[in-house]
Amino acid sequence: MLRIAGSDLARLESVAGGTSLADELSKATVLPEERMPTNIVRMYSRVTYRDERSGERRIVELVLPEEADPTSGKVSVLAPVGSALLGLEEGEVIEWPFPYGLTRRLRVESTLAPAG
Repeated sequence: MLRIAGSDLARLESVAGGTSLADELSKATVLPEERMPTNIVRMYSRVTYRDERSGERRIVELVLPEEADPTSGKVSVLAPVGSALLGLEEGEVIEWPFPYGLTRRLRVESTLAPAG
C-alpha cells in the first residue's frame, strides 16, 4: 500500500502522466502532512537503500524529473529506482522490474524526511 502526503500527491500527479507511477498514485492512501510517518520514503527524502542481489548500497534524494542529477544523488521519482522506493518504510523490501528484463530487490535501510 502506497502512503503519500497530500502535498506530494499534487506534485507527482503533474509529472506522472501515463507512467506506472500514475497507476500507483491512483491506489495510494493520502495522508495529511502532519500524519505522514517520518520513516516513509517521500518526495525530497534522503534514502539509504541496498540492492539485495548486488549488495550495492546507495544514498539518494527523491526529486521531480527536472531536478534529477545522478552525480549528486538526486534521483527522479519517474526513474525505475525512484518509483520503486516511493512510499516504502524503513526495513521494507520491494522487488521491482527494471529495464532490460531485470528485477531488483531493494531494501530501505534508512530515510530522512524532507525539511520543512
